[in-house]
Order: sequence, then C-alpha cells, then structure tokens
Amino acid sequence: MLADTEDLARLYTPASFTIKWTTLQWEADEAYKLRRAVFCIEQGIFIGDDRDETDDRSQLLVAVSCIGGMHEQVVGTVRIHEDEPGVWTGSRLAVHAAFRRHGKIGATLIRLAVSSAHALGCKEFLAHVQSQNAPLFHALHWTTLSEELMHGRPHHLMRADLDFYPPCATPHGGFVTHYASARSAA
Repeated sequence: MLADTEDLARLYTPASFTIKWTTLQWEADEAYKLRRAVFCIEQGIFIGDDRDETDDRSQLLVAVSCIGGMHEQVVGTVRIHEDEPGVWTGSRLAVHAAFRRHGKIGATLIRLAVSSAHALGCKEFLAHVQSQNAPLFHALHWTTLSEELMHGRPHHLMRADLDFYPPCATPHGGFVTHYASARSAA
C-alpha cells in the first residue's frame, strides 16, 4: 500500500517525454487541441481556432508524455515548414500549462524542429517568437533580427544558429527527455 499522496503522485507522473514528428492521427488531433487551448483560450490571440493555411504545408511535431513506457498525452507541439528552398520557419510552439516546468519540453521541441529541418537542407531557420519567450530562444543560440507586432502582441523575428543544431535524420523517432521536477533538480 502507498504511504502517502507523494508516492501516488510519483506513480502517475510521466517518467519521460518523446519529442517527435507526428506519426499517428491522435497525436495530430491532440496537438491541434493543445494549440486551441493555449492560443485561443489561455492567451486569447485567436477566436475559436488557430489553424490556418500554413498547417496544410507544415510538419507537426509533438511532445508526448510517457508513463510506464507507453505514450499517454500530447503535452507540447510546434509546426515547421519550408517557405522557400533552404528557408524554414517554426511556429505555434505550445506547451500544456501543467508541463511547462517539466523536462525542458519546449527547448527539446525547438531542438528537433531545427535539427530535422537542417537534415532536410535547411540553410536558415526563422521564427516569430512572443517577446516573453525570446530569452529562452537566446539561450538556445537564436538571434533577434527585429522586433515587431503580430496578432496585437510584441514578437521577435529570430534566427537559429544552425551550428548548434546538428541534422537529425530520424525525426519520427525523435528525442527523449526525462522528467525532472524542480525538487529533484535542487
């Protein structure tokens, strides 16, 4: 029998997160639900849905929580697409509010986004990043090219330093990051 609620919580806390390109329909469906929750409900940037014509030509990436080795829940997502030969863009990076401090999910999504595009011939990787998130991107070797207003919010147009993102030719398998609580990191 479990001693206390902390033991119970440990049983149901994801041990790891798989960050990968979507391969199953449920992953894509859950990624779009997460984007609606973050960009429409939480942030109020879009009304009803954030999907647009860019989704039709984008590759969707997901972060999926794993419990007991089984994929359980999409907790993060981002999309990437090639705007012109060699020029790629990332957008709609979203991490579920309950998982924003777990296992570097956002950073690992960014890493796979850039590294997988790099393997496909990317020469320049860009993103419009909400200003409050620019420090994370700076720490991940991105440079601000300009500051602008998008969807009524301040953004940074940023470029990744591809020297820090070796090509990843296996994005369907992706990367795994392990759970690290604030308490265990201290």
